[in-house]
Amino acid sequence: MGGPEASFFVLVFLIVLLYIKPMKDYKLIAEKLFPKCKLTIEELEDKYPARNLPQGAKVTRVAPSPTGYMHIGHLLVALVDRRLAKQTAGTFYLRIEDTDKNREVEGAIKVVIDSLNYFGLTPDEGEAEHGKETGVYGPYKQSDRLSYYEAAAKYLVENNLAYPCFASTEELEKMTTEQEAQKIRPGYRGKWAIWRDKNDEEILAALNEGKQFVIRLRSNGDFENKIKINDVVRGEREMSENDLDLVLLKSDSYPTYHFAHVVDDHLMKTTDVVRGDEWLPSLPIHLQLWQAFGWSPTKYCHLSPIQKIDNGNRRKLSKRKDPEANVQYFNDAGYPAQALIEYLLNLLNSNFEDWRKANPATPNTEFKLDVTKFPVSGALFDQNKLDDISKNIISGFTAEQVYDFSLEWLNKFDAEFAKTFSANPEYTKAILSIERGTPNGRKDIAKWSDVKMEFSYFFEPFTPNIDEVKSLLVGIDWNNIVTACAKMSEQYDINDDKDTWFGKVKNIATELGYSTNGKEYKADPTKFKGQVGDIAKGLRVFITGRTISPDLHQIMKVLGKEKVVTRLNAFK
Repeated sequence: MGGPEASFFVLVFLIVLLYIKPMKDYKLIAEKLFPKCKLTIEELEDKYPARNLPQGAKVTRVAPSPTGYMHIGHLLVALVDRRLAKQTAGTFYLRIEDTDKNREVEGAIKVVIDSLNYFGLTPDEGEAEHGKETGVYGPYKQSDRLSYYEAAAKYLVENNLAYPCFASTEELEKMTTEQEAQKIRPGYRGKWAIWRDKNDEEILAALNEGKQFVIRLRSNGDFENKIKINDVVRGEREMSENDLDLVLLKSDSYPTYHFAHVVDDHLMKTTDVVRGDEWLPSLPIHLQLWQAFGWSPTKYCHLSPIQKIDNGNRRKLSKRKDPEANVQYFNDAGYPAQALIEYLLNLLNSNFEDWRKANPATPNTEFKLDVTKFPVSGALFDQNKLDDISKNIISGFTAEQVYDFSLEWLNKFDAEFAKTFSANPEYTKAILSIERGTPNGRKDIAKWSDVKMEFSYFFEPFTPNIDEVKSLLVGIDWNNIVTACAKMSEQYDINDDKDTWFGKVKNIATELGYSTNGKEYKADPTKFKGQVGDIAKGLRVFITGRTISPDLHQIMKVLGKEKVVTRLNAFK
């Protein structure tokens, strides 16, 4: 073919070249963006083979950021993670998400590790001991996995699923201002995504100029479309598709949470992601990322935050306002680790309380946590409930256990009283043995910081103020109480059993005109001065300085006759 016909086809070809944009060379752009990245996505996958676990076994992780103290919400997540893994013969690991270096606090990683260990939630993999990783699915610190995120981002760029964005701070601020002025939904998307459709030449020119860039997701979503998502706690619900071209890699080469958690949870074979419900609105983003890689997503379990009442309104526990948001608060107060764990189990599954009553001596690890019974709305933090649970737990400890735990706490927080407490271990253990080990044993200690207040009257010096003592005995004749205490000091025998001892109390009460059965003074009520309990109350206040205490007969026996006689005659 030649002549005019050939000229016509050449002209058509030139017109087509003029109006059709050349195909982008995504691989070239990816190489320019990541010149040092030689790891392919296939090689990355090979580093993490399938886990050798039984069918149905769950792989869970707790993934805190080292930005301060250990929040009670992270402890709640770790508790759920560990239980789900252990109930299915699976694996629970710790991953440190330290990609925000501006917010990282020195020593925070150790706080996380120590807190998990203290509360019996030691991970199977990761840093169970500070500075020492175990497990073959690491590194377990995100800052040690930067080359993996680069490889994943490079793969997305190569396949036109992500792109570099060189937008300046000023350009992004201008975009936000214009969107606010037009009262439209904010975000880097559509016509506002100014670098989404730049050609190779513009991208390469920006790179050559040394401009900073981020890697953004090339979203294919439509906000008007609704997708069905499934949350293990909340069930199925509809949410809008993500249409934002979100940042995946920041300009410092560190990943965002959205990107890193998908890459890590896929590679590390996480089966269930447990996290706070503040991440629920982000779920369409994360599902879109799983889809972009062609990976099957994990199951998601979003926990409602622990809340409290503030000025009549519910709000979640605040790091700034609420000391109980920090798990260190419970350590410092001296709550046994088991108490806080059982309290959290109560918040997660309301049937735990009945299970505990039916199984008083069974370790709480035998309780099967049911995710479908988690509260959808946030549970309220109840200090009194925690104290009651802790009292029950401590009441089951031996005197030796209470002594050891108390002394450990006192050595850290009250060294002066620790010396007094431990000066005579046998005497102190005798104090702690009062009403212990019985079906309805004493429940006066909720935490180790209560020990000094509860038992201080056993230790010298004991000098109650007369006005304070009288205020505890309002309505009872003071002279009669002084006389009764003096009589008891003369008659007291440390070898008396409880019946003999109480017989003496009743005899003294009768001598002073007090009723011992409520019937003596029916014939002449004017002679009635009160019940024997009034006399017993007076004895208790003189000896302990309080109206409520454990068994008074045992207290007097432990104190010894010399101290008892001295206290009974203190106001003679």
